[in-house]
Amino acid sequence: MINSKKVIIVLPAYNASETLQKTYDEIPFDIVDEVVLVDDHSTDETLRVAKELGIEHLVKHDQNKGYGANQKSCYKKALSLGADIVVMLHPDYQYTPKLIHSMAYLIANDVYPVVMGSRILGKGALRGGMPMYKYIANRFLTLFQNIVINQKLSEYHTGFRAFSKEVLNSLALEHNSDDFIFDNQMLCQIFNKGFEIAEITCPTTYSSESSSINFQRSVTYGLGVLKVSIQYYLHKKKLKSFQIFK
Repeated sequence: MINSKKVIIVLPAYNASETLQKTYDEIPFDIVDEVVLVDDHSTDETLRVAKELGIEHLVKHDQNKGYGANQKSCYKKALSLGADIVVMLHPDYQYTPKLIHSMAYLIANDVYPVVMGSRILGKGALRGGMPMYKYIANRFLTLFQNIVINQKLSEYHTGFRAFSKEVLNSLALEHNSDDFIFDNQMLCQIFNKGFEIAEITCPTTYSSESSSINFQRSVTYGLGVLKVSIQYYLHKKKLKSFQIFK
C-alpha cells in the first residue's frame, strides 16, 4: 500500500510455469497488497506453480480466450478486490518487477494516472535480445502512431503497465478485442479520455521461455495497430464513431 492506496499486481498468464516463480520472487511485497493471476487455459503447470507460490487470487479460463480477454479478467478481478493501483506484469520475466516501485509511486503521488515500462527508452530492447525485425517494426509502428494519434510515446507495445483505478473504471474495455490488439485499443481509449501517460526505462530479457507471437500473427497485429490508430484519428476528427471510444 502507498499513501493508503491499495496496490495489486495482475499476471496474465499462459504457459508461464518456467518463469512464474522468478517473476513472483521479485515482486516488491513491501508495497504490493495482492497478486492476481489469470490463467488462459495453459497446457503446462502454470496453475500448480501459482498455487505452490501461495497466490491466492487465481482465475482460470475454461478455454483459451486470448491475451485481451485475459487482461479483461485481470482488471475485473483487481477492481473487485478494491485496487487503487493496478500493475499489469507479464509472468514470463521479460520485464523486471523491480520497477514496480517506481511505476506505482508515480500514480500514488498523483503525478501520472498511467505509467508504462518502455523497452525503447535507452538501449534495453536490443541489449535484452529483442529480434531486430521486431525492433524495426516497433519503431515504425510507434512513429506512425505518434503522428496519427498526436502523442509522443517511445513505444506502444510494452506489456508492463500500471493504471489508477479511475482510469480503468473509465474505459469500455469490454468492447475491445480479445486478442493482442487489445493493448493498443486500450491506449487509444486512455488518450481519448484525456489521461496522460508516463514512461520509464525498462530493461528487457528475451529468452526461449518468454512469450512471443509468430511472424504471421505479428503481421496481423501490425495491421491491427494501423487500423486502431486510424479509427482514433477519425473519431477525434468527428468523422466516424467507434464503439470502443464511447
